Amino acid sequence: MKAKKILKIIAGVIIFFTLPSLIFFGFIYFKYNEDLPTGIEGPQADLLAQNMLEAIDYEAYLETNYIEWTFKNRHHYKWEKAKNTCAVHWKKFKVDLNLDNPQLSSAYANKVLVTGSKADELIKTAQDYFNNDSFWLVAPYKIFDPGTERRLVTLENNEDALLVTYKSGGSTPGDSYLWIVDTDNKPVKFRMWVDILPIGGLEASWNDWTTTDSGAMLPIFHEMLFLGIKMDGIIGTK
Repeated sequence: MKAKKILKIIAGVIIFFTLPSLIFFGFIYFKYNEDLPTGIEGPQADLLAQNMLEAIDYEAYLETNYIEWTFKNRHHYKWEKAKNTCAVHWKKFKVDLNLDNPQLSSAYANKVLVTGSKADELIKTAQDYFNNDSFWLVAPYKIFDPGTERRLVTLENNEDALLVTYKSGGSTPGDSYLWIVDTDNKPVKFRMWVDILPIGGLEASWNDWTTTDSGAMLPIFHEMLFLGIKMDGIIGTK
C-alpha cells in the first residue's frame, strides 16, 4: 500500500508539472503554426533581395573586417571576418575557430590547451554556437549565400515578402525564413520554418538596430513570442 501511495504521489507531481506545459504548447501550436508558404523563384524575388540588402547597407557590411558581440549574455565572439576566424568564449572554455578549416581550430579550458576527442567536442560546440548566434546577428546579409533559394511570396495584405531557404550549409540545412520588410525594404521581422522548432512560422522581430563604426547595421534585440534575444557589446570595424 505504501509503494502504491508513493507511485500515486509521483504520478500526481508529473501530471501537475507536465499538463500545464502540454496545454500551453497546444495553445501556441494551434495559434501560431503555419505551413511553409509557396512562392515564385526568379528575378522578382532577387530584386526584392537586392533592395533589402541596399536598405541595410550591404557594402558597409562587406567592408566590415571585425565584429565582436555577446549573445544572450552567454557566448562571446571576436570574429575576424576578413580572415574567417573567430574566438568563441563561453563558461570556462575558449575556441579559436577556423571557419574555413575547423580541424585547424584550437580549444582551451581554463586557458589550458585541450586535445583529443574533448577538443573535437569543444570545436563542434563552438561551431554550432557560431552558426546559430551569428545568424541572429547577420542573417539579412546572408540571403545570397551559396546554397540559398529565394522566392517571392505575396502576403494576405498583398504586400511582397522574401522567402529564403538554405539548401546547404550551416548546422541545419533546409531551414526557411520569410522576411517581411517595410516600405523602404528594410527588414522588420521574419517567420521561421526551422528544424529545431516544432512550430512552423514563428515570428521574430528585426526592428531594433544599431549602426557600427564600419557602417554595417546590426540588431541588438529580437522579440519572439514572450522571449527576448539580446546582443550586447556589438563592435563592427573595417
